[in-house]
Amino acid sequence: MSRTLIVAAAQMGPIPRSQSRQEAVARLIGMMVEARRMGADLIVYPEAALTAFFPHWWIEDEAELDAWFEREMPSAATQPLFDTAARLGIGFKLGYCELDMTTGRKRRFNTAILVDRLGRIVGKYRKIHLPGTDRHRPEHPFQNLEKRYFEIGDLGFPVWETMGGRMGMMICNDRRWPESWRVLGLQGVELAMLGYNTPVHNPNTPETDDLNNFHNHLSVQAGAYQNGTWAVAVAKAGLEEGVDQIGQSCIVAPSGEIVAQASTLGDEIVVARCDLDRCAVYKKHIFDFARHRRPEHYGLILERTGAGEPLGKTPG
Repeated sequence: MSRTLIVAAAQMGPIPRSQSRQEAVARLIGMMVEARRMGADLIVYPEAALTAFFPHWWIEDEAELDAWFEREMPSAATQPLFDTAARLGIGFKLGYCELDMTTGRKRRFNTAILVDRLGRIVGKYRKIHLPGTDRHRPEHPFQNLEKRYFEIGDLGFPVWETMGGRMGMMICNDRRWPESWRVLGLQGVELAMLGYNTPVHNPNTPETDDLNNFHNHLSVQAGAYQNGTWAVAVAKAGLEEGVDQIGQSCIVAPSGEIVAQASTLGDEIVVARCDLDRCAVYKKHIFDFARHRRPEHYGLILERTGAGEPLGKTPG
């Protein structure tokens, strides 16, 4: 039985602040229909795909902030996306901002869900590596307030067996941390999906601005290769409410090679035929974790968060 999936990366152009959920969902549905016409079995959407990326703005009013979050999924606005997926027989991964009240208090997360070809939610992930700050920095041209608006994800990095393979998710900044990939890899992940809203300019490190596209691909290609997995990284790109964001959405093979890449900064579909059995070449040989990993020597990873004193001692 073939374990080949045709996967679509659904890059989005900017979502204006004035665009409604219904208008954003209509764009998502349009790309879903196009992807299915191209033969896709699964479509991957960006981080925060239903709204403009509001963490770029300082918001003090609680009601105004809550308006950017989804209280249920699916909702009246997003149900048509689920219905279309079920009708077409295509799975999807969707990033959105979640307001959760199940614990009796208000919690906000940067969230992604995985939906199967029957339109059923089979997996949920909440972003763990939150970048930015919780403080207002009016001297900057825009903010990055994820630490203010979101809680650290509490679901770990799970992998789900669905649609014929093992699938996992991460969100944006997670891709830069090898721990994200390794936890997925230790569950045998074969397809890792992520979305991002990454500015061209970083006010804290402007000297690296010209490297942002390179660092994006470097992180995804290294993570895919070192864990023997396909990876799909999808942008919300272009000039969104004054913030210029990178594109270059891509699909990466377990070899670390980019096999498909977006060439615009707008709504664009790129597809690749992903043979999940290709993962075994790397999982069974170069990265045979069971034979080659030495976790007894990795303790520092769990013992320390920040860098500390070196452990080396002078011989003799």
